[in-house]
Amino acid sequence: MRAAAPTRLERLTRAVLRRGRRVPGLRTVLLHPVIARPGYWFVTGSALVWSGVLGLGRWRSDGGLIVAEHMPRWSFGRGGTTIGAVFLTRGRPTANVLAHEAIHRAQWRRYGLVFPLLYAAAGQNPFRNRFEIEAGLALGNYVRPGTRSSGTTRTV
Repeated sequence: MRAAAPTRLERLTRAVLRRGRRVPGLRTVLLHPVIARPGYWFVTGSALVWSGVLGLGRWRSDGGLIVAEHMPRWSFGRGGTTIGAVFLTRGRPTANVLAHEAIHRAQWRRYGLVFPLLYAAAGQNPFRNRFEIEAGLALGNYVRPGTRSSGTTRTV
């Protein structure tokens, strides 16, 4: 089976990252906690504002994540989206999904504002995206098309 061609966004972010590699020490500086953490805090604050306005400020804390339930479907991707430490979703997530999203929170914390570029460059296909694989595909309810669910995950 042949892989799908990269999207325009994937090609663009990969080109930006390739050019960034030419700058000596840029990776070290951007990923240093002194730079990455404020980016993480900024996106967490932004997500809190976003979820406060759209979700009417209904949050709960779960394992280091701030879970913003009751969000409009258009305000996040797939079954939910983690931005910084905030997980935007509509319904009540399972423990497996929260474990998956906690890993995305750690990725945001490590990479800061560079994370969206790295994630986009990794591609839209979750089975090839290294960040989704690291977070646990089964935990995130990713099931390959044409395979049966084991009962512990569901397709979304």
